[in-house]
Amino acid sequence: MTRAWTRKFLIGMALLGTLASLPAAAAVAPDQAPIPPSEQPSPADKKAILDMVKARQDAWNRGDFRGYMSGFENPGIIFVSNGKIQPSWQATLDHYIKGYPTKEARGHVRFYDATIRMLGPNAALLICHLHMTRPKHPLEGVFTDIVQRIDGKWIITMNHVSAYDAAKK
Repeated sequence: MTRAWTRKFLIGMALLGTLASLPAAAAVAPDQAPIPPSEQPSPADKKAILDMVKARQDAWNRGDFRGYMSGFENPGIIFVSNGKIQPSWQATLDHYIKGYPTKEARGHVRFYDATIRMLGPNAALLICHLHMTRPKHPLEGVFTDIVQRIDGKWIITMNHVSAYDAAKK
């Protein structure tokens, strides 16, 4: 087995294990579900993770896709969206550049109602709502990330986005 396969397997198992162990109350919105004290981030970890999320949001809104992507592990990000897994960090960057070539297409994104649940001392589950305002096809949705502390910095190692066209509610 390769290191990459083993890492992907372990991340998947961690996510499945976390989801399976969530209490019945987790069926409510993530910001309303109780998080056991042992799974709550320290104030410093919470701030660092939320600062990373804010930096990504700000980079997107500036049209700085490389800045946005700096929050993702390079090259190992596992990125899932629209029922597909992007093959690499570069493919994900290329997807953004091609799919959002203008300010109108990119819109303005807002990430909000973040919930952080620690999976271990250097790993956390991040669930966050997103809203993308733009003239055509405004989006509303949720992203679920596994973030890991690597070399002292919190970065996203797995990102799953689920969004819908908010104009079609």
